[in-house]
Amino acid sequence: MVGVDFGTLSGRAVVVRVSDGAELGSAVHEYAHRVIEHELPGSGVRLGPDWALQSPQDWIDVLRNAVPQAIAAAGVRPEEIVGIGTDFTACTVLPTTADGTPLCFETPDEPHAWPKLWKHHAAQPHADRINELAARRGEGWLPRYGGKISSEWEFAKALQVLEEAPEVYARAERWIEAADWIIWQLTGVESRNICTVGYKGIFQDGAYPSEEYLAELDPGFAGFVGKLATGAVGEKVGGVTLAHLGGLAGRVTARASAWTGVPEGVAVAVGNVDAHVTAAAADAVRPGQMVAIMGTSTCHIMPSDQLAEVPGMCGVVRDGIVPGLWGYEAGQSAVGDIFAWFVDNHVPASYVEQAGEQGLHAYLTTLAEKQEVGEHGLVALDWFGGNRSVLVDHNLSGVIVGQTLATKPEDVYRALIESTAFGTRMIVETFERAGVPVEEFIVAGGLLKNPFLMQVYADVLRRPLSVIGSDQGPALGSAIHAAVAAGAYPGIEEAAAAMGKRTENAYVPDTARADAYDRLYAEYRRLHDFFADGRMLHTLRAIRNEASK
Repeated sequence: MVGVDFGTLSGRAVVVRVSDGAELGSAVHEYAHRVIEHELPGSGVRLGPDWALQSPQDWIDVLRNAVPQAIAAAGVRPEEIVGIGTDFTACTVLPTTADGTPLCFETPDEPHAWPKLWKHHAAQPHADRINELAARRGEGWLPRYGGKISSEWEFAKALQVLEEAPEVYARAERWIEAADWIIWQLTGVESRNICTVGYKGIFQDGAYPSEEYLAELDPGFAGFVGKLATGAVGEKVGGVTLAHLGGLAGRVTARASAWTGVPEGVAVAVGNVDAHVTAAAADAVRPGQMVAIMGTSTCHIMPSDQLAEVPGMCGVVRDGIVPGLWGYEAGQSAVGDIFAWFVDNHVPASYVEQAGEQGLHAYLTTLAEKQEVGEHGLVALDWFGGNRSVLVDHNLSGVIVGQTLATKPEDVYRALIESTAFGTRMIVETFERAGVPVEEFIVAGGLLKNPFLMQVYADVLRRPLSVIGSDQGPALGSAIHAAVAAGAYPGIEEAAAAMGKRTENAYVPDTARADAYDRLYAEYRRLHDFFADGRMLHTLRAIRNEASK
């Protein structure tokens, strides 16, 4: 099986043995355009604050480079490959023509023609209007999203396109998640997966928001659902089927075979989201198993056999992680991004010299872990990328309290790590207060490489951490879904049991440190509640935006 994970800065492919999930070979392809945040490539057209775009060409280049390289590294014959699955960041969404051509290929100097990456937060005013109107009308779908639709999701980003670039909106015959677009390129068949449609596309109980509601938002938005081109599960609308996870989306075309080296006719799994496929890779597809995929951001996903309204969650979707269960999602918009921001911008040259070959992150971690809990005298809010859960407000910003003339870089670095752990504890406690118990907390993603950070999370959460048994969780999860699509296993649960892996209780909380963190967490909660209304932080952001025009 081949699993392909399309991330924020790169795409990676892994070749996996069907019988036991052994990873035989892998390869990574770095995106040439990375994240487009300041100006469009080539034209130099400037972007506004809080924009984040990507290039579809980078995604195709992953198929052309990482996949054949992974097959070569695995030493397998192409004819041995029986399935391919993919996953994507979400909500990463793009406007296309009816045949799937990205509009940015036709008008590369128009910002709104490009795919909007998950971390594009410039649609926050549009999300605010979506939420205000839905609350006023008593829309039944709003509680399924914790009471607020995020600016990261499909409808807010599309409304921004309509109102800021109506000619682009008019030309867009499709508004499609990259997770589904890449499947279209592999198979030649347009499809939609229940995961992104549910979590990012406000599809609940077999329906999207009504035309009446959309028209009240903006008369030009009334027909927006037609660009999504899906109806109920299994029902074709305009030739497009809404499909269950682990299903067969189609088969590799001759063109895609030439790109990837995967034989024509091989099974292609229904598209999926990077976080959600990772549950299968960790064999965490049972009720109460929360998986935190920790990298540039953190996504918390968990299957459950019960439906509840969890304030500030990203969504709860029937069959959204595995068929037959409710799937919950929450998240933090920035985690690893916070640490990278601090290291890139706020560490003196003397530290760079002392860090040497080990690098600044490792050096700062070494210094930070020598401290006792609370020794730095700081507490921070993890809102440097806004707040995804539980406040759902991307116009919030980071806060650090307690700095003095004696504060050192390692103090701030440790406080930022702790802030992200506090944010996760807030999410876990919110779920449990809503009656959705978290029975096991499992970590996946790149931040697993930092044992100190993992121990901080165990101490702050006051619970053991299990860890995934793979460095390529999403890619492995995609391969597991491909195994189901190819018929090697009857369902995701069986495939995950055979091919997924995790180590239980890899990190255990220390009672003394956990008690000390309770005191700091209480101050985090006070700070959280004080700034939650956004009055000061929104004003500062508005002043910044006005000054930058």
